[in-house]
Amino acid sequence: MKRALAGALAGLVGWWAVGTTRALRRVPPELRTPRLLVSSAWMPLAVLPRLRAGMRQDTPVPPGVAVTERDADGVPVLLYEGGSRPVPSGALLWIHGGGHLVGHPGMDHALAGRIAAETGVLVVSVDYRLAPEDPFPADLDDCSGALRWLQDHADDLGVDPARIAVGGASAGGGLAAATVNRAHDEGRPVAFALLEYPMLDDRTALARVPGGRGRFVWNARMNRRAWTAYVGSPAGAPGVPEGAAPARRRDLAGLPPTWIGVGDQDLFHDEDVSYAGRLRAAGVPVELHVEPGMYHGADALVPDAPSVQAFRGRMVAAVRAAVGEAGQ
Repeated sequence: MKRALAGALAGLVGWWAVGTTRALRRVPPELRTPRLLVSSAWMPLAVLPRLRAGMRQDTPVPPGVAVTERDADGVPVLLYEGGSRPVPSGALLWIHGGGHLVGHPGMDHALAGRIAAETGVLVVSVDYRLAPEDPFPADLDDCSGALRWLQDHADDLGVDPARIAVGGASAGGGLAAATVNRAHDEGRPVAFALLEYPMLDDRTALARVPGGRGRFVWNARMNRRAWTAYVGSPAGAPGVPEGAAPARRRDLAGLPPTWIGVGDQDLFHDEDVSYAGRLRAAGVPVELHVEPGMYHGADALVPDAPSVQAFRGRMVAAVRAAVGEAGQ
């Protein structure tokens, strides 16, 4: 019996090693790191508090960018402001990632600060509640509340209310899409959406992913567990609301111009490309960028890689053109 179990385990390890080796060949050398071989897919949700504590490291704030804490009608936010911000300026409500389960605004200090410094906009980053302690719609309520605060206090903040954008990464990208959708439905539309490899569709958790995508950082098992913890029912179930999974929204007409960026090795590649296509079909201007060889979260693991810097540069340029100094 022990010999049979050992043989089965060896076979499983061998299968995993072969699949991982094949997947690594599709990743450019500059994006490879030993951390790609570490997976938290089997980590129980009970250890989430410890995981969150271990992820509290902040990325560096760029020189010349001031960061202040504010209360957005009960929602904690961070404001990033470059020294040369014109008044009034555009603004970007930024929503961090973390699968709805982990993450905090400080993890995006570098990106939020870069956007503020290079576009001349005010960046407002939301410290929203996390699942499973606070499942849907708690985080969406927080993000929507922060957006309403930004819109209502635009004059006080030195912001042009007609040049407010919403953006986010991963789960934050999905929340950004959902926040934009809710704002549209409430008659408080925004000017632009910036979606970095957004987590849009719970049904991906049940789909067969072609081409070996989603092998690194965020895989199908993690996706299923995160969606289930977030919505409180199995991922892919018929009752998952479109507010939680924006890809389920049927009517996309009238939404603001949108930028979507994703790597071709990302688990979310297909759902993001599909969403971009549906937006276009609904008459929404869309810029879609697919980064060759990039896996989910590569910009966090290898932030100095040239392709990652260029990818983030595209994001900065999109914000500048839509609501920044170049968009005036």
